[in-house]
Amino acid sequence: MRAVADPDQRWIPWMRRALALAALADGHTSPNPLVGAVVLDSSGVLVGEGFHARAGQPHAEVGALAQAGAAARGGTIIVTLEPCCHHGRTPPCADAVIKAGIARVVVALTDPDPRVAGGGLQRLRDAGVEVISGVLEAEAAHQNLAFVYRVRTGRPWGVLKWAMSLDGRTALSNGASQWISGPSARSWVHRLRAQCDAVIVGGGTVRADDPLLTSRGLRSPEPLRVVLSRSLDLPDQAQLWDQSVAPTLVVHGLDAPAGARSRLDAVGVQRQELQACEPEALMAVLAQRGCNRVLWECGPGLAAAAIQQGCVQDIAAVIAPKLLGGEPARTPLGTLGFQAMNEVLELQGLQQQRLADDLLLQATLSPLSDPC
Repeated sequence: MRAVADPDQRWIPWMRRALALAALADGHTSPNPLVGAVVLDSSGVLVGEGFHARAGQPHAEVGALAQAGAAARGGTIIVTLEPCCHHGRTPPCADAVIKAGIARVVVALTDPDPRVAGGGLQRLRDAGVEVISGVLEAEAAHQNLAFVYRVRTGRPWGVLKWAMSLDGRTALSNGASQWISGPSARSWVHRLRAQCDAVIVGGGTVRADDPLLTSRGLRSPEPLRVVLSRSLDLPDQAQLWDQSVAPTLVVHGLDAPAGARSRLDAVGVQRQELQACEPEALMAVLAQRGCNRVLWECGPGLAAAAIQQGCVQDIAAVIAPKLLGGEPARTPLGTLGFQAMNEVLELQGLQQQRLADDLLLQATLSPLSDPC
């Protein structure tokens, strides 16, 4: 049976409910997407609902069908993403839907994963199930923006965050930077980290700030803390070396000294050597680890390199009502090499939000090139 367009929009409220269920697991499902599902019986009464809580745990459809039980037979399942048709950590959801006797499947978004990519819907059609697709597709695509981006490009979605004064400084001339922003802004950063799979800094940030880089318990497990350091010029003592708090991965170049490697190994820090110790190579490593979204909290040089290599898609800038002054004071970005205003990068979809006395600006970065 062919997929048909939704003729009367009656599924939209139920799809909004499924999207709200999916959002409950934000930051916990990588490398999987966020998925929510609701089941209606043959008369249109809600009999089951579920969401994918964590990779390796039951998918949304399975949870919703289990709750519905026999009442699912002849009914409708509304799901935010195409049911899978491959064996991973869990069996195919398309088979579970067919076995439950569902008569109609309403889907928001086709799964971009090449292991699925329409195959789940086709399996349902072949079994005689009516398929309606594209209901609130844009909303579902936005919810799984990072997952879709990683599947299509082989890179996680990158967010670059910084806090600066009103005159554009991230530190004083002597390097002092704590704290530019206020408590509300710092709490917002903790929530942002909880939505990301990894938080990335360079060696300079470790030396200057000794950051902790956790969500302060808002996410369990904590995001992977990543240090990109070509030469492993890192302090012997740092909060990031305490693996009881959160895991840390140090990525370094081929010429990193043996002594520095041994010191990290001795405290249980993960290491990975890269031939090209650059942001784009790191993104490939993190994608292979299943990271859908990563957060850059690095200094100006690494931030500029990440932008130039297409590793940053979103910008989040916290602006504090303070003046730091000083011509040599640090700014958020190193040189991007532009010589004329028609070369500069533009931001799209600008949003602003007050965080007590601070101002948060968020926008999507126009890419230097399309990695797709």
